[in-house]
Amino acid sequence: MKPFATSLLPSLIEAIAETIAINAEEVTALDQAIGDGDHVVNLQRGLHALMAQRDELGKLDWSVAWQKIGMTLMSTVGGASGSLFGTLFVAMSKAVLDRPLDLERFAEVFTQGVASVKLRGKADVGEKTMLDVLVPVADYLRSAATNRVEVSDVLTGVASAAIAGVEATRDMVATKGRASFLEERSRGHIDAGAKTTQLMICAIAGVLSTAPA
Repeated sequence: MKPFATSLLPSLIEAIAETIAINAEEVTALDQAIGDGDHVVNLQRGLHALMAQRDELGKLDWSVAWQKIGMTLMSTVGGASGSLFGTLFVAMSKAVLDRPLDLERFAEVFTQGVASVKLRGKADVGEKTMLDVLVPVADYLRSAATNRVEVSDVLTGVASAAIAGVEATRDMVATKGRASFLEERSRGHIDAGAKTTQLMICAIAGVLSTAPA
């Protein structure tokens, strides 16, 4: 399998922006139930900034592109989401260096990015956050790379891991952010940050599944 190229970034960003727009009403309702209700608005501000940069990003190498994406998200999304999503990409930019981005390398880089999100958010799996999607996806990617799973099957598996992760947040009690103030009353609701994370990961998998081999 040839390494993924940054020329895919414009299509990836467009797909992410589209899926968030399509699901904005649903996610906002989730966020209003146990959060501040502004998650989608904040996220779309960052996506709008990335849409304006998408062609430029597609001409950079992965390290520089991810650094730019991370800093853009931190400065435009704001709040916890901007910090966490930004941290993910900045950490990935540091981890990838100049190596070709094949599946095995990406699994390592993504895992390091997720580890940085854990540190920044002082959170882990089971606390009703985006990590309940990110960690299972990272675990699956490492397993798939080790077992040399075909890329088409990996993309399906990544989407399945993300969906299972977001659904798992429904029965969790939130321990981070505004939702934590609700304590037991936060149970029964899907976490909005986990949902947008799942939507973006599934959008990425969809684009990559149709990319030239």
